[in-house]
Amino acid sequence: MKEGNYAIYHQEYIIMAEYRMLQTENLPGIYVIPSHENSFLWYGVIFVRSGIYGGGVFRFTLTLPEKFPDDIVPTVTFTSPIFHPAVESTTGILNLKEVFPQWDRKQNHIWQILKYLHWIFQNLNMKVPVNNEASMLLKKNRKSFIEKVKECIAASVEHVYDDPPTDDKHYITFKPYDPSIHDNARNMMLKPSNTNESSHGISWVQSGSYQSFTKEDTT
Repeated sequence: MKEGNYAIYHQEYIIMAEYRMLQTENLPGIYVIPSHENSFLWYGVIFVRSGIYGGGVFRFTLTLPEKFPDDIVPTVTFTSPIFHPAVESTTGILNLKEVFPQWDRKQNHIWQILKYLHWIFQNLNMKVPVNNEASMLLKKNRKSFIEKVKECIAASVEHVYDDPPTDDKHYITFKPYDPSIHDNARNMMLKPSNTNESSHGISWVQSGSYQSFTKEDTT
């Protein structure tokens, strides 16, 4: 195998291992998956369940730098409009500099970014806000701040069922509940398991293995 090809394969392996780590972390209400076309682009959705932003369903993308993990900090960009001191109003980019001034491959992982993403919806006071309007209203006119947040929540819910803006097979989509389609799946999920084995669904890396593109052999 040529050195360049090996480097690409090794990088893909690292990205897949990062994705596998997410299954071991407590990331309530957060769903992410790498793009089918580009493993450096991840699609995500967070369902905020409590606090001022409770009820919001905010979409975001996570973009890995070209030389990940030996590069700059990955970028989180909200594609749903969101009014928050830590989110740039014009770009939707989440400010990660407070917690990740630089990226250390030995210390930092993608799950930590997602933990922080969850944290900001319960902790609004940023040391260095990137949306000054949101920060000012939060401190001086909380009522107006909450009104703007409610507008974002309403807009996010209104667009939950929108058609995907891309043909990517891994873009996360939602459909209204249809009993004729979903009741059977719901009943299967609620049915008690007959085994003690835990299931994490299909993964790029088999549980207990570090071999790429594997899944449990059921034969």
